[in-house]
Amino acid sequence: MNLSRIPFELRVGWRYTRAGRAARRNRFISFISSVSMLGIALGVAALIIVLSVMNGFQREVRDRMLGVLSHIEVLAYSSASLQDPQVLQQKLSQNTQVIASAPFVVSQALLAQGEDMRGAMVRGIDTEQEVLVTDAVAQLPREVLKQLQAGGFGVVLGGELARALGVKVGEHITMVAPGGQVTPAGVVPRLKQLTVVGLIDSGHYEYDASLALLQIEDAQRIFRLDGPNGIRVKLKDAQLARQVAAELSPVLGVDVLVRDWTRANRSWFAAVQIEKRMMFIILTLIVAVAAFNLVSTLVMTVTDKQADIAILRTLGASPASIMGIFVVQGALVGVIGTLSGLGLGLLVAFNIGSIVPAIEKALGASFLPKDIYLISRMPSDPQWADIGPVVIIALVLALVATLYPSWRASRVDPAEALRHE
Repeated sequence: MNLSRIPFELRVGWRYTRAGRAARRNRFISFISSVSMLGIALGVAALIIVLSVMNGFQREVRDRMLGVLSHIEVLAYSSASLQDPQVLQQKLSQNTQVIASAPFVVSQALLAQGEDMRGAMVRGIDTEQEVLVTDAVAQLPREVLKQLQAGGFGVVLGGELARALGVKVGEHITMVAPGGQVTPAGVVPRLKQLTVVGLIDSGHYEYDASLALLQIEDAQRIFRLDGPNGIRVKLKDAQLARQVAAELSPVLGVDVLVRDWTRANRSWFAAVQIEKRMMFIILTLIVAVAAFNLVSTLVMTVTDKQADIAILRTLGASPASIMGIFVVQGALVGVIGTLSGLGLGLLVAFNIGSIVPAIEKALGASFLPKDIYLISRMPSDPQWADIGPVVIIALVLALVATLYPSWRASRVDPAEALRHE
């Protein structure tokens, strides 16, 4: 390799970065430089890991939500039934993004078993159409779906809801419907005995602990409705739900409410985005602290290398070249630290599914209790849209940190520096 083709500043800056192991003072400077490099690496790795876990958490919860939620819901205002649901379904099918639609009935009710009572979101479904729009229902055994017949008053409970009530398949529960029945003795709650025909586990605790599925005609009888009060819609691309909902709203008319899944869970997704931004800012400050440790490192290096700077100046090196030497030295520390952090962060992010269970087993603890968090395992989804800015910011901070010490080096007076040698 022809070293003469390598810029003078890069050669000397690389030599200063590698040197400093003989003299005690130089070894100390080298140690401080290594600490700065390690700090940058750990900060970048921590930022990548945290953002990857937050992306994974958001993806897992979103996918599990969409296993039981509609991409788009067409709802009747108040608790009334939809007018001409078949006509609405025909209008929905004309949109190229719509794969399928299914009518449903939804209402709140109380489920009781003995002394145990739980609130539930009761959904009446047409099983033949529902399997086309809801993944969690499509995964139910055919034997369970066949038992959801009109007049049979069978119910499929969320797994967590069934455990809370202490019921098993084949047992009976009592549903307390909203709106009592007026009798001469006063208002009497409307009760209906249901048979548990199956359990549904979507992997999303909130819905598994509150969901109850009935046959749509049975639900209409219990809640005294003339027809379905909503239509569930499945799209080719769930990420286009907001755009498609805006297109469908004027087509379906003003008598219905068109709501996409992002609006139905707006507060949750907004909270995740805010947390992600705040974690990015906080962890970026850690990278900034590590990067600005380079200032002290380079100031000490400049003080230690004043004689070398003076000799280089007398040999014809310009102030810009001297400044470039120390910019290169600091930038190399920043580049090596950033790339090391990038490698470490990606290594952990892509293997966090096996790392976290090993740590939980060693400590005998659970980081994500299933009854508190929406998911019970640590997910990870590294995205270059997040990793790219992290790497760029770390490099920029390291470069900015080199400017002042490098400028000081370029202002060293050769005569003054050599007079003390």
